[in-house]
Amino acid sequence: MGLKTLIVDDEPIARRVLREELELIDGVELVGEADNGTRALEAIERSKPDLVLLDLQMPGMGGLDVVRGLGSHVPVIVIVTAHDAHAIQAFEAGAIDYLLKPVGQARLAKAVERARRASTGLAFERAAKLQEIGDAGAKKIVGRAGGEYFLLGADEILAFQAEGELVWIVTAKRRFLATQTLKALEERMAGSGFCRIHRNALVNVEHVRKMTALSSQRWQLTLSNGQDFVASKRQAHIVRKLL
Repeated sequence: MGLKTLIVDDEPIARRVLREELELIDGVELVGEADNGTRALEAIERSKPDLVLLDLQMPGMGGLDVVRGLGSHVPVIVIVTAHDAHAIQAFEAGAIDYLLKPVGQARLAKAVERARRASTGLAFERAAKLQEIGDAGAKKIVGRAGGEYFLLGADEILAFQAEGELVWIVTAKRRFLATQTLKALEERMAGSGFCRIHRNALVNVEHVRKMTALSSQRWQLTLSNGQDFVASKRQAHIVRKLL
């Protein structure tokens, strides 16, 4: 038997597209479709799918409401939506992937494979369990690269850097586009070792490798990836506390 999959979307065309794309992926067994949240919950309890491809915005009961209403059976959840404004809520609700419409066959296949891996171990039981926003044990940040979303731990993030209206998440090897403002990230990462050194930058103190005095009120911080950040005069007193 293949990966039992349920499609949930209020748009017939969207369901048809997903159905046709799934037919091209080996090892997938389509067990049904639902056009609203109520029917989705009924189908999940009846069919016990391994994977649910879930639309976020539906009349009445939306996708996140479906996740919150899950009963004894907890499938792997992959969000499929035309909007990316709710990515962080989706991940916090337990979704393992987040697909933007229109979904290409290759990208869908990657999500299915991720779901397959999740369903084979303990991650299956944890994948769609709700967790409170702001839970101290869940300091995960959503980063976007192209059409994909990644969950990043605080320890692997070197800094957050704002450039105009964009906020970048800096890691050792690449940058991701953040889904939140710098202010929101500062509040979310409180107590996780991040320090505001400039109105445009938050750095992870654990990744500061060198501090150079440029003047009595200006410092340059070099992170573990070699990237330099200059602290503003207003934040100089905070930098001095790191010495």
